[in-house]
Amino acid sequence: MPFPFALPTTSYLSFTDCFNSGTHPSLPLTATICRGVVRDALKKHKRLPPQSQASNLSNVLATLNEYIPYVFALDSGLSGAPINGEEVDVVLVKEVEVQWRATLTATLPGREPPRIKLRSLEAELFFVLSTLAYTYSLLARSQLRTLFDAILPSSEQRAAAIASAMRYLLDANAIHTYLVHRSNQWSSPPAAADISAPVLSALASLTMAEATLIAVLKDDPYPAVVAEDRNENSKDWMFKNPDIPKVRAHLFARLCLAAAEHAAKAQGMLGRASRVDEGLVKYIDDLRRTARGKACRFFGIDAELGGETGKGIAWLRAARKEMGFLAADGDEGKKSRGFSKLKKEWAERREDRKIEKGGDWGSDAGKLEEGRIVDMLEKKWVKANDTMNVQLIPSSEPLLASMPSGREYHSQKPFTVPTLDADVVARMRAPPDPTDAAFKGGEEDSGSDEDEGGTAPVGAFPGTRAEYSGSNTYF
Repeated sequence: MPFPFALPTTSYLSFTDCFNSGTHPSLPLTATICRGVVRDALKKHKRLPPQSQASNLSNVLATLNEYIPYVFALDSGLSGAPINGEEVDVVLVKEVEVQWRATLTATLPGREPPRIKLRSLEAELFFVLSTLAYTYSLLARSQLRTLFDAILPSSEQRAAAIASAMRYLLDANAIHTYLVHRSNQWSSPPAAADISAPVLSALASLTMAEATLIAVLKDDPYPAVVAEDRNENSKDWMFKNPDIPKVRAHLFARLCLAAAEHAAKAQGMLGRASRVDEGLVKYIDDLRRTARGKACRFFGIDAELGGETGKGIAWLRAARKEMGFLAADGDEGKKSRGFSKLKKEWAERREDRKIEKGGDWGSDAGKLEEGRIVDMLEKKWVKANDTMNVQLIPSSEPLLASMPSGREYHSQKPFTVPTLDADVVARMRAPPDPTDAAFKGGEEDSGSDEDEGGTAPVGAFPGTRAEYSGSNTYF
C-alpha cells in the first residue's frame, strides 16, 4: 500500500512541428525541450533496478513539474486564455501525434504494456498529469516503506513519514479528480483505457481510500507492535500493551468503513472500464477487504475495552471472514489449518522478502499485515477469555449486519493549475535561437519503444537494428 504504479514512457514529440505562436515564438521550442527531459527521465527510471527507483522519484517529479506548465500554456494559447494577464496566441499547424505506454491496460503475461497512438494535445495533457499522480503515489509508498526497515523508526520519524505519505496521496487524488471533471469535455472515449473516465474515477476513489487508511495508521499502534515483534534486530523482548481510548477505537472503525466505501466505488467504476490491468483490479478488491477487516478489528477493540471480550473475539473472527482468512470448513471459531495455514505463512514470508528487497511489496493492500494483527489479538483474547472471563462468543454474522456507515476524514484537495511565471512568459516573446535544437534525451530507445524503422530481427542485440537494414546480407 499504496498501489505500485509503473510509470509510463513516451515517444519523442516536437511541438515546433505542431504549433506556431506569433506573440511568443519561443514557446513551442521551450516546451519541446522540457518534454525531451521528461521523456529521458522516464526512460532512465524504467531501466533502473526496482531497489533504486524509489530514490529516483524526486528527479522524475522535478522534470514533470518543470514541463507541465508549458503544456497548460499551449492549451491556454489555443483557447485564447491569458497567462498571468498576458495574451498568448498559439496556432495549431498540424495535429499532435504522440505515443504513451498504457501501463494500466491489460496485457498478456510476460509482455510489456502496449504503446497507444494519441492525436491531441488534450491526450498529452491527460497522460502527463496521470504520470505526475502516479509519481505522488509512489512517493507515498517510499515514505511508508521506512516503517518496515530493519531499524524501526522513532515515533517522531514514523509520524513524519505517515504525514508525508498522506500529503502525497491527497495531491494524487486532486489530480485524478481534476482529470475526471475535465474528461467531461471528451466528445468520444480516448484510445487508451488509462485516461478514460471510469479509470480516472476509480483512481480518484482509490487514492482517497488509501489516504483515509493512512489517517488511521497515524494513530494505530498495533502495526508497529507486530512489525517490532517479527523484527530480528529488535532487542525489546517485552512491550507495554498499546492503549487506544474507547471513543477513538470506534472512530477509527468508522474511518475504515469510509475507506472501504471508497474502494468499493473504485471497484464499481473499474467494472465499467474495459481491458484494465488485473493487478489493479485485485489490489482494489484487497484494499476493500482490508479496510473492512480493520473496521471489524477496531469494533472488537472497542468491545474488549468495554469488558465484552467474547464480543471482541467475534469481531476479530468477522475481520478474518471479511479478509478471506477463514478455515476451509467454514467454521469461524477455527483458524486456517493444514494446507491453508501453510499457504498463508508462505505468503507472509514472501511479502517479508519483498519488503526487504524494496520491490512490489504491499501489492495485497496490507491484507496479510492486518491478518497478523488480528491473529495476535485473537490469540491473546481467547487465552484471557478461557482462563478468566469465560464469556460466550456470539456469531459474527449479526455483527457484520449491524455495522454503521463510514465517516469521512479528508476533504478533497483542489488541484491548482500550474502557470508559467511572468518573467518566463516575457522571455518567450523573443524568437528562438536558430542554433537551438530540441533535446531528445540521452537514453536510446529499444525496439519496442520506437516504431521508426520497424522492429529488430529475431536474435539481434538491442540497439543494433540499423546494422541489419539495407542491402547487407549475413549468412
